[in-house]
Amino acid sequence: SGLIQHTYLVRLADGRRLVLQRMHPLFTPEVLIDIEAVTAHLEAQGLPTPRPLRTPAGALCVTDADGHIWRVLTFLDGTTYDRVPSSKHAAEAGRLVATFHRALATLDHELRFVRVGVHDTAAHLARLADAAGQKRTSADQRLTTLAEDILSEAERLPPLGPLPQRLTHGDLKLSNVLFACAPPVRAIALIDLDTLGRQTLAYELGDALRSWCNPLGEDVEATRFDLDLFTAATTGYLAGARELLTVEEIASIVPGLATVCVELAARFCVDAFEDRYFGWDPARFPSRREHNRVRATGQLSLACAVGAARTAAEAIVFGATRT
Repeated sequence: SGLIQHTYLVRLADGRRLVLQRMHPLFTPEVLIDIEAVTAHLEAQGLPTPRPLRTPAGALCVTDADGHIWRVLTFLDGTTYDRVPSSKHAAEAGRLVATFHRALATLDHELRFVRVGVHDTAAHLARLADAAGQKRTSADQRLTTLAEDILSEAERLPPLGPLPQRLTHGDLKLSNVLFACAPPVRAIALIDLDTLGRQTLAYELGDALRSWCNPLGEDVEATRFDLDLFTAATTGYLAGARELLTVEEIASIVPGLATVCVELAARFCVDAFEDRYFGWDPARFPSRREHNRVRATGQLSLACAVGAARTAAEAIVFGATRT
């Protein structure tokens, strides 16, 4: 269900299952060197993780006649969700991410593949302002109004301040958390490691919480910030990671959540103007532009809901650090 890679389940004649992926042009083969190093470290730490496989010639990927890069990963049995089924799932996701962050904190690896400006919020907002200012067609008026609303909400964002740069997953939406198929509820692995990179935990956790704490999903215009899910997720995470974090990082969790909501709203809105980046669902929407307009509207709605609940959310965070 990812928005970027094309992913297939391969069943071999001997019963084994593998994951085959056609990589988005955004990613170069160097990312597989990073994934191989990181997953080897995670496995050594006792964490299940999909591992990249090499060809008989020792390559981590192959390029087809059309220039597409393909790679194969080991398959982990489990299930994923686009929306959080329960508070227990949110707490388990938080616990797993804390374990993942603790493991990465002991890894000494210089990344070969680095995505520049992934969470450059100011740059994303500038691109949105530019796209809205062009007003390509009269049909874009609804998008232009949406863009103006996103830019207005951005002006109300609390500052994040200087924070440490840590090695992180980089895309902790719920569908990248693999859960066990059978009860009890248990988060077993993080998947889709192409986005590994160094960033602040404000953005890392902000991206996680904007996905986990919106029970209505990101394909609707009206969203909701669920404080019960937020409580479960942050309590699960901080129980395992608070000794790793600075006071400033803990204080940045709620502002980071609000910032990521606005930033993603801006990115979706830009793609609604440009019609070229994110994947879309043709079974539910007439075009990529309309799907991304809905996504942008939903993320703006979520940002506003987080802003309205900021005091309560911050009390939950600091309460979790004392339990």
